[in-house]
Amino acid sequence: MHKHESLTIFTDGGARGNPGPAGVGLVIFDESGEKLLATHKKYIGEATNNVAEYSAVILAMEEAKKMGAEELGFVLDSELVVKQLNGEYKVKNEDLGKLFIKIYNLRQQFRKVTFRHVPREQNKLADKLVNEAIDSRN
Repeated sequence: MHKHESLTIFTDGGARGNPGPAGVGLVIFDESGEKLLATHKKYIGEATNNVAEYSAVILAMEEAKKMGAEELGFVLDSELVVKQLNGEYKVKNEDLGKLFIKIYNLRQQFRKVTFRHVPREQNKLADKLVNEAIDSRN
């Protein structure tokens, strides 16, 4: 597989009900954000929206590592999660705290990781994958 040093990754996580059946979706592009390299979706069981958002980032980091990436540019439509991951907001929830630490540790394996917020309309594909994952429950 062709090695991509730098990836742009759109992630999304959501739950029906909060908490409720939850899923994650991720869309991996090359650095330019134009060439689609991979998509992943996964049903994660009962979770809150924020746990699902964090889980999507973790799955994306694991997949990016397999692809040999060194730099990751994450794009999410959850402003809260972006601010938490960028250290602007504190994480008070214990479950999220554990996932935050996992993301922090995974980040150390990459040269650079950034998180950027976009409106939901710009994250349609990842959102669609979340819904497919919840619908299929697998």
